[in-house]
Amino acid sequence: MTSYRRRAAAALIGAAVLALAACGQSAADNSDPAEPAGGAAAGGAGETLVFAAVPSEESTSLQQGFESIIAMLEEETGATIEFQNATDYAAVVEGMRAGQIDMAMYGPFTYVLAKEQDPGITPAAAVIDSEGAEPGYESYGVTRPDTGITDIAGFAGRTVCFVDPNSTSGYLYPTAGLMEAGVDVENGITPIFAGGHDASALAVVSGQCDAGFAYDAIIDTQLIESGQLQPGQLETVWVSETIAGSPIALASGLSPELREQISTALIERGNVDRLVADGFCDTADSCSVGEVDSWGYTEVDDSFYDGVRRVCDVTQAESCTSLG
Repeated sequence: MTSYRRRAAAALIGAAVLALAACGQSAADNSDPAEPAGGAAAGGAGETLVFAAVPSEESTSLQQGFESIIAMLEEETGATIEFQNATDYAAVVEGMRAGQIDMAMYGPFTYVLAKEQDPGITPAAAVIDSEGAEPGYESYGVTRPDTGITDIAGFAGRTVCFVDPNSTSGYLYPTAGLMEAGVDVENGITPIFAGGHDASALAVVSGQCDAGFAYDAIIDTQLIESGQLQPGQLETVWVSETIAGSPIALASGLSPELREQISTALIERGNVDRLVADGFCDTADSCSVGEVDSWGYTEVDDSFYDGVRRVCDVTQAESCTSLG
C-alpha cells in the first residue's frame, strides 16, 4: 500500500474504531439480549429501530434536524426510533452490517460501500432540495486567493484537505478530478482528512491547507450564513459533475413490509409541506428534513448510484474496496 493510501486507511480505521464503540454501546444498551441489537429484524410496531447519520459539518444540531422525520416515521411504523449521531461513515456501515443500525442517512459513496458489504441494504429514498427536483449536488475544489492556484491542476505539490476517505464529494469525486487533471494523488500532494465539509473549507481559510474540497452548499450558503466564512475568502476553482443525492438506506434485516412502509412514508410525507400540514413542524421555515436547505425525499433505486461506481473504477481508490 502506498504512503497516501496508508494515511487514508489509518485515518479511517482510527475513527471507525472509536465511532463503532460509541454507537455499538448505545444500540446494545437499548436491545433485549435475546433479540438482535438495534431491532434490525423487527417488524416495526412496538419495536425500537436505530437511525444513524454523520454530520456534514461540525454541528451539534444533527438530531434536531431529523426530529420531524423521526416523529413522522414513528407515527407511520409504530416503532420507537433512536437517533445515533455517528462520527464516522465507516462506523455506520459496520453498525448496519452488525445489526446495530436499522436506517442510515448515507452519502452516495458510503451507500455504495454498504451495498457491496451487504447486498441486502437498499435505498429507501434520496434527499432533494425542492419539490420535483432531481436528487444531486456537486463537489467544489476551493483555495485562498493568495495561493496563486487557479485550477485543480494547481493542487499538485500542495497540502490538500479532504473530508473523509468514505466521503463522496469530500474524497472520491475530488480524487477522480485530481487524476483527470494529471495530479499524482499518491505522491504529488500532502493529504489531510479534516473530518467534516465545513472543517475542510475552514482549514483552507486558516492556512492549514492550501486547497481543499467540500460539497457545494457548504461553500455557497451554509458557512456564509453562519458567519464562519466571508465572501472572497475562498475561490472555487473546480466543480465536479453532478453527484447522485444522499439516500436514507435500510438494513437487510428489516422486513419487506417495514421497508415499504418507511420508503413510502419518506417519499409521500417526508417533505416540508406535508410535515407542516401534518403538525410535525410549526412553519416551513422551522421545518427540517435532516439535510440543510432540503425540501424532502424522492424515490430512487440502486442503479441511480452507478455513477459513483464508475468513479471508483476510474480512481481505484483504496476506500472503494475496503472500509479499513
